[in-house]
Amino acid sequence: MEASPALTPAPELASERLILRGPRREDLSEFTRFVTSAPSMIAQGEAGTAADAWYAFLAGIGHWQWHGFGFFILEERATGRSVGRVGLLKHVSWPETELAWHLYEGAEGKGYATEAGRVVRDWAAAHLGVAQLYSFIDVNNTRSQAVARRLQATTDGTRAAHDPEAEVWVHPRQAD
Repeated sequence: MEASPALTPAPELASERLILRGPRREDLSEFTRFVTSAPSMIAQGEAGTAADAWYAFLAGIGHWQWHGFGFFILEERATGRSVGRVGLLKHVSWPETELAWHLYEGAEGKGYATEAGRVVRDWAAAHLGVAQLYSFIDVNNTRSQAVARRLQATTDGTRAAHDPEAEVWVHPRQAD
């Protein structure tokens, strides 16, 4: 089956093991599985309905249209399989641009979030002039905290104004 066209103006980026690209229609089904049934989403009380996934997917497309950035879909180079999303967010109630990641079931623990996070962080500085990024990570999400540490982000335990359960992690400022 031929891939549908990109739904955003996202560039295609690459790392050693991953292709980072904009979302396509066929990505919705895997994202819906993630939102509705991923153990990581369930464990954090963040699982949603298929309708929630639909709205989140469309919001991600809207991010690209409104801000010129958003989530990249991660594809394994070796298999072409979609393994998650990494990208930039800036919702209306958020004071700063967030570097965020979601890995699909079976893709965790392989370093994909860190690998893609570096690519997105460098792209944001070089192509968008966004040199300072933040991550808002649930206080109980030790796996995402570990990714943030590998990306050299730090936290002082300050909570995000838009989510009192999330700590603010500050990434090292990048040269723009």
